[in-house]
Amino acid sequence: MIDSPFNPKGPRASTRSKDHVSLKEAIESLLRVYKLQNKYDETYIVAHWEEIMGKPIAARTTKVFIKDKKLFLSIDSAPLKKELLMAKQKMIELLNKTAQQDIIAEVVFL
Repeated sequence: MIDSPFNPKGPRASTRSKDHVSLKEAIESLLRVYKLQNKYDETYIVAHWEEIMGKPIAARTTKVFIKDKKLFLSIDSAPLKKELLMAKQKMIELLNKTAQQDIIAEVVFL
């Protein structure tokens, strides 16, 4: 008999692990091994900006990006920018709570 990966009775068939891992666990493990979890969480915050902050704030936000634990925002409304500047710490706490870890340390308004 030929040793083939398609032959279930070959010697390679017994080397397959019997443990099953869920897709979620496999992806989390992959992100952890390649040290991509922080980048994934940063991307999640940017992609879900409207859900996290609400439609009125998202409608007036023109740019959102994160670099070196700093959230950079470009707001086209001066009153909203002033209000967010005053509530900066609360916004940082909300974003970190959403990501379930400390992703944002500072907010910079452009």
